[in-house]
This record gives sequence, structure tokens and C-alpha cells, in this order.
Amino acid sequence: MKKTSTRLADGRELIYYDLRDDQVREAVDRRPLERTVTTSEIRRDPLLGDSIAVASHRQGRTYHPPADECPLCPSRDGRLSEIPDSSYDFVVFENRFPSLAGDSGRCEVVCFTSDHNASFADLTEEQAGLVLEAWTDRTSELSHLASVEQVFCFENRGAEIGVTLGHPHGQIYAYPFTTPRTALMLRSLAAHKEATGGENLFDAVLEREIAGERVVLEGEHWVAFVPYAAHWPYEVHLYPRRRVPDLLALDEATRTEFPKVYLELLRRFDRIFGENEPPTPYISAWHQAPFGALEEFDGVNRDDFALHLELFTIRRTSGKLKFLAGSESGMSVFINDVPPERAAERLREVAS
Repeated sequence: MKKTSTRLADGRELIYYDLRDDQVREAVDRRPLERTVTTSEIRRDPLLGDSIAVASHRQGRTYHPPADECPLCPSRDGRLSEIPDSSYDFVVFENRFPSLAGDSGRCEVVCFTSDHNASFADLTEEQAGLVLEAWTDRTSELSHLASVEQVFCFENRGAEIGVTLGHPHGQIYAYPFTTPRTALMLRSLAAHKEATGGENLFDAVLEREIAGERVVLEGEHWVAFVPYAAHWPYEVHLYPRRRVPDLLALDEATRTEFPKVYLELLRRFDRIFGENEPPTPYISAWHQAPFGALEEFDGVNRDDFALHLELFTIRRTSGKLKFLAGSESGMSVFINDVPPERAAERLREVAS
């Protein structure tokens, strides 16, 4: 992997990640851009104890442009985009309309391929391996920023999810706090550790799932399963068999196997509802241990946390979506229409 850092016309950082070590990246952003001005602010809810990002400048962000005006395609044929070069393998750049900025953290856009009509599932294993290396590198770099406590790599795929750019891409959020969902996991982890005299909750969950009926696919170093209490109609959790707190701690063998397992999982997602259905909308989310202090979670340290990826779709059946209505949105109590055991069975049925 070769890494080349440059600056866009408005001062934002852009980084090329290339498969070839001899790739040269010298293209200059020739757009007449003014420096980005953001108004991101973090506010804490005193009743719920969580944090909200207020970012009014995002109202003006790019919204469903036609394919020939996509800002994530390379700059070519006289059209200038966010990526100055005429081609790329993988690119990361600071979001022009970030939810988090400055002392409130950082947001980055990641482009998996220069092919506008592709998806992550279309990548080769070599390309997917490059994405993993880039995710790992960004996690390392962002974790050293003074304002950052947790790094979250994710992909939103599909208009139904709310994606406003059709190009295959994801994002990285570097939060200045531990996110509420991670905090819940850490509290459960601490409570279980105390109640059992030291047993790790992640290890116990993984052991139970491997022995059960909801495993979707297994490799030597990775296992994917539909969790016992899945929130979404089709939801899969992907764990390395050896517990590690973050992407940085994965060993070489586990990194090498990841592309094969993850690509197969994504391709199965696209086959859940049949060949005549549009591509399955999904969210793919890496859960990593926070880099900040964990004093509030008694008895828990970073190494107790288990890196894992959660992949889910909001489509519950052909042509129908799972909406977060009264119970889910109002009380955070999910109601799942698809039994997790049936979801796992279906995901095994559509194996390559």
C-alpha cells in the first residue's frame, strides 16, 4: 500500500491509498473554492446523558446529483470533482459538510473505488484488503488527535438509508466522546465481569452463537452470525475469533482472510430478496474500543472490548421497509418482524 497526502483547494486534506508502490499522485485541485466554514457544536442532553451534534451548515450539502456531476468520481474530461486525479484505487478526504469539526471531532469521506456504478461487493479481494488497510491507518491517525475519543468507520448504502451520493463510499466519524451505543456495551461488559468473577461478555456471546443455529458463515479467523436479539430484519455481526479492541490489533492472518469473508457476506445480502429486487440497502458499522479513559466503566479496560462489524438492512421483505415508528423512535424498543433464526437460515440459503 502506498499513501499520498495532499490538500484540496479549500485546505481540506485528501489522501490517496494505492495498491501499487510506484503510483504517483501530483494532480492539483483547480477548483476556485473558498475555505470551508463549519458551525459544528456538541450539546449534551441532561436527561438522557447522550450528546447531539448541531451542524446547520449541512443544510447546503450536495443532494442527489446526476451521475455526470458526482463529486466522488475522479476529475476527468474537463469536469472537476473532490478528487483531483483522473483515477484512484481508494481515497479519503475531509468532508466538506462535516457533522463534526475542530474541537468537536472530524468527519472523513472514504471512496472505495473510482467506478461510479460499482458497489463494495463488486470489489476484488485485493481491493477490499486495501480498504481494510486504509480503515486501519485512519483509525490510527485519528486516534492521535487531541479532540478524538472514538473512531467509527461505516458505510451507508442505498437511497432508502438516506444516502445522498450514489457513488460507492463510506465515512469515518472521529467523535470527541464515547458514543452512547458503545457506552451501553461497556456498562454491560462491566456488569457481566463483576457478576461472573471476571468472565468477558463478548467472549461468552461469541461462544454461545458459534454453538447455536444462527451462524451465517465461518472462516478460520472470522465468524458471522445473526444475534439472538437482532434489532433489524436481517442483521449480521462479524467477529474475529480472537478478541481484539480495534482494527489496529488484528494480526496478519486475520487481515488476510477478511476480504473473502466480508465480500461473501455483502453478496449474500444482495441475494436475500431475489435477483429481481434492487440492491439491498444496508448500514455496515465497525465497533471499536474508545481511545479515551474508561474510568466510568468500573473494572473494564480497552482490551476487554471486542472489535466487530455490524451489518444490517432496513428492508424487511420484498418491496417493504422496516420503519422506526413509535416504539422504536419514541422508546428505543425495537420490534423485529423476522425471527433471527429464519434470517440466519435465509442468509445460508443464498450462499455463493
